[in-house]
Amino acid sequence: MAGVAASLGTDPITLADMLRVANSPGFDRWQEQVRRTGGCAHPIRLQGQTVTRDAKSGDVLYSYSTEAEPGGMLRVACGNRRASRCPSCAWTYAGDTYHLIRAGITGDANKGVSPVVRDHPRVFATLAAPSFGPVHNRPDSGRCRCGSSHAEDDPALGTALAPDRYDYAGAVLWNNFAGDLWRRFTIYLRREIAARAGLTQMDMKEVCRVSFGKVAEFQKRGAVHFHAVVRLDGPDGPDSPPPAWATVALVDNAIRAAAARVSVRVPETGDLSERVLRWGSQVDVQPIGALGHEELTEQAVASYVAKYATKAAETTGTVDHRIGELSELDKLPLPTHTRRLIEACWDLDDAYPDRLLWKWAHMLGFRGHFSTKSRRYSTTLGALRQVRADYRARQERRERGLSEDLDDSEGSTLVLAHWTYAGQGHTPGESWLAESIAKDIRLNRETAREALADLDDWEVCA
Repeated sequence: MAGVAASLGTDPITLADMLRVANSPGFDRWQEQVRRTGGCAHPIRLQGQTVTRDAKSGDVLYSYSTEAEPGGMLRVACGNRRASRCPSCAWTYAGDTYHLIRAGITGDANKGVSPVVRDHPRVFATLAAPSFGPVHNRPDSGRCRCGSSHAEDDPALGTALAPDRYDYAGAVLWNNFAGDLWRRFTIYLRREIAARAGLTQMDMKEVCRVSFGKVAEFQKRGAVHFHAVVRLDGPDGPDSPPPAWATVALVDNAIRAAAARVSVRVPETGDLSERVLRWGSQVDVQPIGALGHEELTEQAVASYVAKYATKAAETTGTVDHRIGELSELDKLPLPTHTRRLIEACWDLDDAYPDRLLWKWAHMLGFRGHFSTKSRRYSTTLGALRQVRADYRARQERRERGLSEDLDDSEGSTLVLAHWTYAGQGHTPGESWLAESIAKDIRLNRETAREALADLDDWEVCA
């Protein structure tokens, strides 16, 4: 068995469990459950039953119990957005984020955003942290300040050139207050736009609205920065045209001015002096092109934002779970630079108890949302998930011989359900098999995507 296990790239214990699962009577149904979760790496296991009755007669139309399921459990997707935790669920989350962001750029009637937004001023802005000390990098000149020309995958990239002089405390405090900096930035941005239009903020609301969708990304140095789509609409949101003075150039200038004005004061405490946190001086603003008229296309922006919506601080070499005690760091394969950032969270935790720095040490102090948007920017992730749930509900009702009209079903049927949590995750053998199913699902998706791209190319040539 050891030789077979080695050929499969697994260990004998996993192989034995895999054979147990594959030879069990309910294996086919288990595979179906895993496919329904999209190949989820850590599915939630539920036990329970549902009964669907006719609301008038009380007759049972359909009943279901997990007693007949493999292991007496139903497996549902965990829904974790982190690719490091569950690649399959993260793929779904990234897809939802892509459609949310793209709808706010191009418009999508099915998602409640008028296509006229393509004619509104739209820019892609990046706001980053200031410097906390020189780090190894790959400048345009080709040579880092250390004298080397680093390869793209060099682990030294982003680490401090002089660790003893690097401001680790400032870096984690900046991450921790980054959400406050962004909130104040959105306030100042509206003020700057109003000032350039010669209006008061109250008057501007009557003629123009600012909408945005943003995502956070960690740089290799361990500092978070934000990418955002910023759009100007008319007074009624995306359905109304913005005023004539609302231009890309005006938005560009307003973003840079607002970023320069924003500051967050961290008060003096104990032996720690007061700090004033600000955005870094490098603010990038690029116009988003309609129909490819600009270098930065609509699809490229949506894809870029979606890509980072499923990532967190793991790109710096940290862990994707909370750390209990400082002593745990000795058991983790952490880069020195990342470890010192985590240790800074520990050192500052008592000084700023309301900031929960140690609780968020695995995120290098950052405690904000990775993906946020203004109310009128686009649809919501919840709405996109509901569309998917309704589609599956109609499928199930059709299979059961019930009406597919969900609105009608609410009045004509009564569903009684009882569920209990039975755990989460797979056994070692199940994990190996689930990953194999997940790979097949990803391959099918890629094949379908390539076929669609080939069809588009053929239509253009025709």
